[in-house]
Amino acid sequence: MVSKTDDIPASVPNCNPVDPSSDGGGGSHHDAKESNTTSTTKDPCASCCGHSAGTAMVNGGGHHEHTEEAESKQDEDGDDSNEQEVIVIQDTGFTVKIQAPGAEPFDLQVSPQEMVQEIHQVLMDREDTCHRTCFSLQLDGNVLDNFAELKSIEGLQEGSLLKVVEEPYTVREARIHVRHIRDLLKSLDPSDAYNGVDCNSLSFLSLFTDGDLGDSGKRKKKGSDLEQIDCTPPEHILPGSKERPLVPLQPPNKEWKPMQCLKVLTMSGWNPPPGNRKMHGDLMYLYMVTVEERHISLTASTRGFYLNQSTTYTFNPKPANPSFLSHSLVELLSQISPAFKKNFTALQKKRVQRHPFERIATPFQVYSWTAPQVDHAMDCVRAEDAYTSRLGYEEHIPGQTRDWNEELQTTRELARKNLPERLLRERAIFKVHSDFAAAATRGAMAVIDGNVMAINPGEETRMQMFIWNNIFFSLGFDVRDHYRELGGDAAAHAAPTNDLNGVRAYGAVDVEGLYTLGTVVVDYRGYRVTAQSIIPGILEREQEQSVIYGSIDFGKTVVSHSKYLELLEKTSRPLKVQRHGVLNEKEESVDLCSSVECKGIIGNDGRHYILDLLRTFPPDLNFLPVEGEELPPECQRQGFPRQHRHRLACLRQELIEAFVEHRYLLFMKMAALQLMQQKANKEMKTATLLTITETSDCSTENSESSTETLTESNADDTTQTQSAAPSGTPTATVANKETTATETPAEKDKAVDDATPAEEVSPKPATNGPLEAPAAVTQNGGCVSPLEGKEAEENIPGLAQAKQLAESLVAEDGSGIDPKSREVVLNACKAVGSISSTSFDIRFNPDIFSPGVRFPEDGAEDILKQKQLLKDAAAFLVSCQIPSLVKDCLDHSALPMDGSTLSEALHQRGINIRYLGTILEFVDKTPARTQLEHFYRIGVTELITRCAKHIFKTYLQGVELSALSAAVSHFLNCFLSSFPDAVAHLPPDELVSRRKNRKRRNRVPGGGDNTAWASLTPSELWKNIVSESQSYYHFQLQCESVDQAVEKYGLQKTTVLREISIKAGIQILIKEYNFDSRHKPALTEEDILNIFPVVKHVNPKASDAFHFFQSGQAKVQQGFLKEGAELINEALNLFNNVYGAMHVEICACLRLLARLNYIMGDHPEALSNQQKAALMSERVLGIEHPNTIQEYMHLALYCFANGQLSTALKLLYRARYLMLLVCGEDHPEMALLDSNIGLVLHGVMEYDLSLRFLENSLAINTKYHGARSLKVALSHHLVARVYESKAEFRSALQHEKEGYTIYKNQVGEAHEKTKESSEYLKYLTQQAVALQRTMNDIYKNGSNASIMPLKFTAPSMASVLEQLNIINGIIFIPLSQKDLENLKAEVQRRQQLQESGRSEELTEDSSLEMDDKIPIDD
Repeated sequence: MVSKTDDIPASVPNCNPVDPSSDGGGGSHHDAKESNTTSTTKDPCASCCGHSAGTAMVNGGGHHEHTEEAESKQDEDGDDSNEQEVIVIQDTGFTVKIQAPGAEPFDLQVSPQEMVQEIHQVLMDREDTCHRTCFSLQLDGNVLDNFAELKSIEGLQEGSLLKVVEEPYTVREARIHVRHIRDLLKSLDPSDAYNGVDCNSLSFLSLFTDGDLGDSGKRKKKGSDLEQIDCTPPEHILPGSKERPLVPLQPPNKEWKPMQCLKVLTMSGWNPPPGNRKMHGDLMYLYMVTVEERHISLTASTRGFYLNQSTTYTFNPKPANPSFLSHSLVELLSQISPAFKKNFTALQKKRVQRHPFERIATPFQVYSWTAPQVDHAMDCVRAEDAYTSRLGYEEHIPGQTRDWNEELQTTRELARKNLPERLLRERAIFKVHSDFAAAATRGAMAVIDGNVMAINPGEETRMQMFIWNNIFFSLGFDVRDHYRELGGDAAAHAAPTNDLNGVRAYGAVDVEGLYTLGTVVVDYRGYRVTAQSIIPGILEREQEQSVIYGSIDFGKTVVSHSKYLELLEKTSRPLKVQRHGVLNEKEESVDLCSSVECKGIIGNDGRHYILDLLRTFPPDLNFLPVEGEELPPECQRQGFPRQHRHRLACLRQELIEAFVEHRYLLFMKMAALQLMQQKANKEMKTATLLTITETSDCSTENSESSTETLTESNADDTTQTQSAAPSGTPTATVANKETTATETPAEKDKAVDDATPAEEVSPKPATNGPLEAPAAVTQNGGCVSPLEGKEAEENIPGLAQAKQLAESLVAEDGSGIDPKSREVVLNACKAVGSISSTSFDIRFNPDIFSPGVRFPEDGAEDILKQKQLLKDAAAFLVSCQIPSLVKDCLDHSALPMDGSTLSEALHQRGINIRYLGTILEFVDKTPARTQLEHFYRIGVTELITRCAKHIFKTYLQGVELSALSAAVSHFLNCFLSSFPDAVAHLPPDELVSRRKNRKRRNRVPGGGDNTAWASLTPSELWKNIVSESQSYYHFQLQCESVDQAVEKYGLQKTTVLREISIKAGIQILIKEYNFDSRHKPALTEEDILNIFPVVKHVNPKASDAFHFFQSGQAKVQQGFLKEGAELINEALNLFNNVYGAMHVEICACLRLLARLNYIMGDHPEALSNQQKAALMSERVLGIEHPNTIQEYMHLALYCFANGQLSTALKLLYRARYLMLLVCGEDHPEMALLDSNIGLVLHGVMEYDLSLRFLENSLAINTKYHGARSLKVALSHHLVARVYESKAEFRSALQHEKEGYTIYKNQVGEAHEKTKESSEYLKYLTQQAVALQRTMNDIYKNGSNASIMPLKFTAPSMASVLEQLNIINGIIFIPLSQKDLENLKAEVQRRQQLQESGRSEELTEDSSLEMDDKIPIDD
């Protein structure tokens, strides 16, 4: 497959692959549209919306997965087989009858793929059968195997009767039963979500929608709806309000008031049963206190539960009289306690009414940074967990630890030949990964809290290592001076995340036979813990014996191994790693296909493992000063190279992909240009270019390894693997038959003209990093057309034209294999730094500039090339990627709202966070600085909180557990409180026993003086923040205190509090804090409720689902909504199949589906899908995540369309509150939100309120889009309409005139928008004149004036909805059949224009103007 396109990662938006590798001839649907789908959740319905719905990535938590498929996977079964496989999956479901004891038989819909176990789960959740856990299902008297699939069971068919049969208990079953009953009793209790356990998380949507949206719409009549709406928002939500209260973040939920069913349910102190009782079937004893204050002792026996005669102090296990023997605890308690019976029934009714998405566990734990004070209640199961199973046993298999490594690797080995197999494999991989992440997090916390014994207890605490539950834990300190030359502790802290990125990359390439370790990095209480699965046998032998590939001493001694080379060779193309030789201690050259640190170990299980992948990606020279090496001028102008904390700064995978993509474009352009010149003057050889390119030859070994000719999967071209020379040319040029077929000759000429001047700008192709030409293209090649709203593709506007040029010219040359053309390819290869001379192939040598690594003499030339490539990549980041990010923010195709979405925007473009200072300086110098104010403010907030986090990390290490809350509150006071002399309150008992503590000091990892933290002062902390900002981000902060920061950069303290809490894992009490008081500190130690871990792990992908999702988006963008919706529905099924019901990607799927439903007119369906998306976003991303705010806004629109006006308003007010909290009022997205609110208020005739919001929106739009923008014209029109409704015609006229002027200047007199506006002006003028006449009449004739009835128009719901659709970027155009055909042609024409990088001309010259109603700003 072709290196640059087989695996575009999901998170590089500017990779726009034109994909020859997709399939033989029909590659056209794999074209540019499909690249970056889920990564940016900008609404992909770009064909029908100009407004991008926000840019937070789908992969929450900043884990950018790369959807790289193993080559084998896609090649074996091209797209055709996919089509048939899908049908297999959708086996039709059937209905079975279920008969449970004591209940009516009921029907259950099942699918043949389900396991019997899944029916068990359903029964344990159903209201009437939820109290049973220990039962079997029987068909005609035969017990069904729990793990059998339904289709494999003989005789099971439509209408079969399954009987629920109670089974005898075992100790395990009895425990499971008690745990399940406890879960049912706690099912409405949010404390697990606040405490961040068992994958529970918060959701508040149902409070704003009054339960499930589906029904509420039908209950209310539209007419009566208007009267009962209370539209006034709380004071703090109104435009211009300065207060940002915290308490409304978690509104009180009446449902959560616990209905008490039992006072106490615990294990009895008489456990375990003595031998003689065991032989009577006693399994365990329970102790309970009912609501009626009755104290009872129960026995769990094999036959069920019964009352015994024991009391607190006397043991009498004989059954009481009556014993109430019951198979289920619920049945027993219902007999003894009337209150239990009543409340339990009510509780289950409520539980079942909740939306399933409010109760399903999320795949990874989400922590809440605020929580109310929750009462701590007695809970036997929790207490038991804390003492037993959690300290080393997994709860589902008591007594057996899980062999994580075996599970992780076995799931990778599952078959993957067809779709059902792949789904099974991906589901297994995902499940094991999420279990492993949860176990690793628990273990890491146990290690730091001191609950785990070290395996080397004699050593100093920072050097200790731990094993718990078959997971190996190490601390992020530089032990044994391992990282001394690389930056000591700073390097040891950075290495685990680099290693994790390596594991992620190799995992995504997914080569059979190559294994990586399960890896999770946990930051907790100031320590960084790496958790890894254990290679079998590694602990029994010395490292020196086990490593058979790589180096254990950073390159002094190096070994290699043929099998490893063979396996790693397969990853070298997708990961762009070059095979290279290094010298070992005997001066022999050793071949490697990875960095030297990467170690290969064959485990006792015979598997080939690779570990220490911290240098998978090449070094970032901007942060790695090397003596005697000059960086390109673009970098030097910005002050690079800069000294960094450590020498492990690497480029991101996304950057490598974008860079290669950019070079590919250059390669194509150069080839095209030379071919043109050849054609023009065959006698004059391409002297100009030949003189420039160096004449060095690539080593033969390289050209053999690169079978990477550009169209390997083009059917007619498969032979050219080794015969590099003869087939070189056609491969470079035949590449893109599919895309060119549709272009017109005129466009080809245009393309030619475009390429020539661009190339001539840069006469030195090989040396100067990102050549000026493409850089210039980057600046102006952005996407302007709304059709293309999805792709933020800067770097590749000329790709299609270059390809087609190259191709057409060769075709016209006749043979196409003449030596001249070959020379062209050779020159182009040299110019772009390809490692092969016959085809485009860029790879990096990750060992360049590694201290201690030496290279053989014969490869010196190659090393020079590699060094140049690294410099070019560093320059590309600074001169292309950073400007493109800023440009995207300027044209609002990237809209970060908070720290996490900002980081994602950087990471998608391959920019590391350490460039944040550079970006902010760049923004500061941009002429359009005011239009980037929101971006600058979010950037500074992020920079300050990250600096504070760095300081907080070391600060926490010196704090002992008993003083933790005091220390955290003191730090936050110093950081955010205006109180100048914050004093720490030392816990009193500690002061007394200080002397004793000295002896036990090194029990705490890190040791140190335990009260040093108390001496921190606000001024000292801010001094540290400023110096940290300078030394780490090279950014000069101009503030010495929090108030100066607020003043200078317009920060909000609540926002900063949220950011630091999320980054450092702090949970605070939800109440109003007064940070501005100068008389007392804002927080006390009682306000710090918890410290959570911050966890980084790999997010396995559902590859097939992802392909469907991409194809669906592509279809939607081409305007085929129905087909798109079908594909996305299919993707949704597959996602559910792999991830279960809750996942960020499912969220994106549901949102897009809802939007399609809405556009195709199915409002109720849109509402239901969007409600799921909003609920899921709250649960998996967090209740105030920017994505959640987006989901609320979409949901409000669909509610309005369904006539649920009050719900729509509540949702919009909630969204506005959250947005104020997260980023403040001054943000371009706020304009959209306020237009929505204003329109809905206009619709319910709250004109004054409506004006406040619409005028605010107008102000924000004017600021961020410029006064002449079409968005501003629309804002003027909306304001004018409200003034008209108020009969204030003068103001209305004033605003509409403004709008008219903008339309006239921007789109011309003839445009229908301008005409509409002018009509409306005439109408307003008439109304104004009529009003004036009437007034004059009244003045003249007094009371006997004949008053003309004036037309005051209350806006119709339809007109309000139409405006809502327009501002939200949804346009319905009433079309005839002919119009439709024109539109299709227009859409296709646009796409071709888009591909040839000509999107600028779109707004002027189209006959059927699809952008009519879409504000587009240049």
